[in-house]
Amino acid sequence: MKKEKEKDKENHEGDVSYNPKRNSEKIHQQEEERSRDIESNNQEEEEKEVKEKIIDRMINRNYNTSSKPEEGTKQNSVLRSIDDRTIYDLQTLLSQRHDRLESAFYERYQYNTSIKRGQDFLLNHVDSKLSLVVMYADLVGSTKMSMALPVERMAKIIKAFSHELSSVVESYNGFVLKYVGDAVIAFFPSGFNKYLSCDTAFQCAKSMINVIENGINPILEKDKDNYPKLAVKIGIDEGENLVIQYGYDKSAPIDLIGYPMNVAAKMTSLTGPNKITVGNNVYKLLHPTVQPEFQEMQIKVGTEWKYIDLETNLSYKVYTTK
Repeated sequence: MKKEKEKDKENHEGDVSYNPKRNSEKIHQQEEERSRDIESNNQEEEEKEVKEKIIDRMINRNYNTSSKPEEGTKQNSVLRSIDDRTIYDLQTLLSQRHDRLESAFYERYQYNTSIKRGQDFLLNHVDSKLSLVVMYADLVGSTKMSMALPVERMAKIIKAFSHELSSVVESYNGFVLKYVGDAVIAFFPSGFNKYLSCDTAFQCAKSMINVIENGINPILEKDKDNYPKLAVKIGIDEGENLVIQYGYDKSAPIDLIGYPMNVAAKMTSLTGPNKITVGNNVYKLLHPTVQPEFQEMQIKVGTEWKYIDLETNLSYKVYTTK
């Protein structure tokens, strides 16, 4: 009888449901797991909120929105703002540029254009590959202008063109890589959101065209020396580029080498005045409300277009604004 009681006691202690100590440990363990899950969810929510704030700030930064966003989620509000917003430079940049441009053409205004900001960014990534949105902005008809204008007047045009477009790039948190003759080469780090980087680069390109049409040209038109109207053609592509430095000291120039750089340069040469051309890598990442502004570019027969889509091994598609 005694043995049966001891056996029952052992079975009773072995059963978790009847063992207060073990039951307490299990409850404590479950509470810790639940606490960790809650903490993990809170952390994810915080990270998501931070990213949304960054996206909100980058998309809506310095824009004047004429209409109130519709009711809905924050994400819908952000996506709607891409379509509804006005181009940044129309109200804020143009008023600042008129005085500066007049000073540049008539009072020997000295621009402080610099590529140092872009060089400083790339210095931390030398010999590394970076996913970047690359942009080429080229002055249209510069060869003819150089033959028709005195070199001093041509220099003023190129300096004004380069500086004003560079300031637009920086206003969109982009970086100027370098100046090649009358072209401005810039880049936008893709970061955690390639979609946002491509949309930002496209909006930047539209602002560049507005600055030329509504900022620089009105100043040139009223000039007594009859400066020609300016136009810009812009090419944008996205992908991995290698950061290289030509030298061993920190002051040595830093450059980018990669397929997107070559494609963007070639696309720009095929682009019409005040038009924007993007590669397929950029086009497929643009917001659906932006894509209808483009049409696929029909490459003319005889054009040296030998670029291949690295994903499909077919001819790389490019799209230009209508």
